[in-house]
Amino acid sequence: MLLLAQTTLEKLQVVPYRFWVNCGLVILTAAVALLLVRHAARMNRMVLALIVFLLISTIGFQWIWERNEPQVLTPMINKIAPFLPSKPTYSDWTGGS
Repeated sequence: MLLLAQTTLEKLQVVPYRFWVNCGLVILTAAVALLLVRHAARMNRMVLALIVFLLISTIGFQWIWERNEPQVLTPMINKIAPFLPSKPTYSDWTGGS
């Protein structure tokens, strides 16, 4: 029975390469986020607030236009969407041609 036991190294060899790439990207993203947060702590608060506002509004408008928001935010976006154009309801949208 002991002969059939897999070692840890053998188990790790069958893990897909894509998993390790994703783990590396998560670690890299966390390191970059930590550096950005440390830099933002020294930044002028008004500039930081403007950057955050622009980022959130850009993502929000893209969600409303494409209607690809996270499912948990759909009820909130449904209340905002009638006041703004969206691709599924915009009749003059030519699809980029």
